[in-house]
Amino acid sequence: MAATERALELTQAAAEAAVAKLASDPVAFDVSDQLAITDVFLVLTAQNERQVETVVDAIEERLRELGERPTRREGQRENRWVLLDYLDIVVHVQHVEERVLYSLERIWGDCPQLPLALDERR
Repeated sequence: MAATERALELTQAAAEAAVAKLASDPVAFDVSDQLAITDVFLVLTAQNERQVETVVDAIEERLRELGERPTRREGQRENRWVLLDYLDIVVHVQHVEERVLYSLERIWGDCPQLPLALDERR
């Protein structure tokens, strides 16, 4: 089973919104074969707590335009690692230190990585 078209659409939109706010190192994994609860994990890095908040706000605004609201949001009080659960996708916006410490790429590295069409020029 592969990620749905809707999950891929939401992933692309969330990644674009995040990169527009200077999030870095976007990586998307198709976890649909491993997890029954979601299709895609999108992982992004922000340089500080304020940027984590800015990136999260941009993602929520963009996905709201597509008719989506997160069913669950965690970590926003500390803004070190914010998780946005949209059922089809789960977005992880991590402070650079949490990204290195928890290394989600290592944990989910066996899952197929999804291509993201992003403007890297910023």
